[in-house]
Amino acid sequence: MSNSTDSPNSIPELLTQIAELALTKKAETVVGIDVRGLTGITDFFLICSADTEPQIKAIVDSIRRGTPHKPWHLEGYENSAWVLLDYIDVVVHVFKTEERCYYGLEKLWADAPTIPFEDETPKTTTE
Repeated sequence: MSNSTDSPNSIPELLTQIAELALTKKAETVVGIDVRGLTGITDFFLICSADTEPQIKAIVDSIRRGTPHKPWHLEGYENSAWVLLDYIDVVVHVFKTEERCYYGLEKLWADAPTIPFEDETPKTTTE
């Protein structure tokens, strides 16, 4: 999974890139979960959500077009309630908001360190 030169606190470039691509399509509550040493499935999960199926597809399409890597596996795109993109070292879960609450992946991996990602685009306000 992880490169032997990765320090325990390092965040892989692919994880950051995917999070930024999701945020460009207004993904909500974008969180990375460092599961290195806890599972052999992957090194990191990236979890995010959106309220509508078109927005979920836009997030997934942005990730697929924006990364130089092709996902090893893609699942759920047709239904768009929970789309999984497997990049081996990073597994991305794009949920419809209700589905994310129902399945609670963050709770399943509550012992793992989390990495919150936030949109750094300045917000405009009207007074």
